[in-house]
Amino acid sequence: MPSQRGLGVAVVGTGKMGADHVRRLHDVISGARVAAVVDIEADRAKALADAIDGCTAYTEPAAALAADDVDAVLIASPGPAHEAVLIEALGRDLPVLCEKPMTPDAESALRVVEAEQRSGCRRIQVGFMRRFDTEYAKLKRLLDSGELGAALMLHQRHRNLDMPSGFTDAMLITSSVAHEVDATRWLLGQEITAVTVHKPAASSLAPAGMSDPQLVLFETSAGALVDVEIFGHCGYGYQVQAEAVCERGTVRIGDEPGPRVSADGRWGGRVPPDYIERFEDAYDREVQAWVDATRRGETTGADAWDGYAAAVVCGAGLVSQREGGRVEVALVERPALYR
Repeated sequence: MPSQRGLGVAVVGTGKMGADHVRRLHDVISGARVAAVVDIEADRAKALADAIDGCTAYTEPAAALAADDVDAVLIASPGPAHEAVLIEALGRDLPVLCEKPMTPDAESALRVVEAEQRSGCRRIQVGFMRRFDTEYAKLKRLLDSGELGAALMLHQRHRNLDMPSGFTDAMLITSSVAHEVDATRWLLGQEITAVTVHKPAASSLAPAGMSDPQLVLFETSAGALVDVEIFGHCGYGYQVQAEAVCERGTVRIGDEPGPRVSADGRWGGRVPPDYIERFEDAYDREVQAWVDATRRGETTGADAWDGYAAAVVCGAGLVSQREGGRVEVALVERPALYR
């Protein structure tokens, strides 16, 4: 149980995302504290821990999860390392906020779902932070209200200034389009049933051998069509937009809110450089909601089934990306725990 000092959180992985979550938990979030940080790079973990009173550095996740002052786990390590930590946390009945991907493929994601199902209760929240973004939340409420009628199409754009060294075609799907997979399922309340990936001529700004941008088409269980433009090297900033085309109107989010400046014969605004700045408020809201729900003994946000569904859809996208053509999505039957 959380102490009077708040929910003791172990942050596993202290790279760019993990370090930002350590800062968030320490400086922004109420009701929680950073009790432990874990990283295979011992010096990096120690530097973070030394700056926080009562925080201990570890190099092994299992040791941190076994600590008496750890009540919950936030996983921000690379995707291939997630499954082992998730299974360890479930075995210790520790609530988890796991950054996406929950795991890197459908098979490992299903193993996590089955392990959580055996535990008899939900403990895992997957970090699809767009569900906590103010604009996405407004779009969700509007679509759910039925005011505009049924959603027939959804246009989504996901543009990055550039991508880190070593980023691959496959990662455009598994690391980037994964967000649009979850957004589609959540906004429309429908499963994605098929994926087709199209590749236009590659941008000259893309690394040699990378097909960038790409256009990904989803078909849904209720007959909606969804297109996703993923552009890893647009060259001007980080931009995420969505437009729902409904029976009685359209609604669009993601246009830059301002300030809009007119000066020196020009007008315009600023495009954020990366996802951490663009979705800073969403991350804050997500982690605060997780802490609050955990302290109540509840879960919120995307669950392990959502993590599994995203992995299956992304897997179908990888096949289409590699081999071409339309690839159907095959989910196992949804367990009762997630209905």
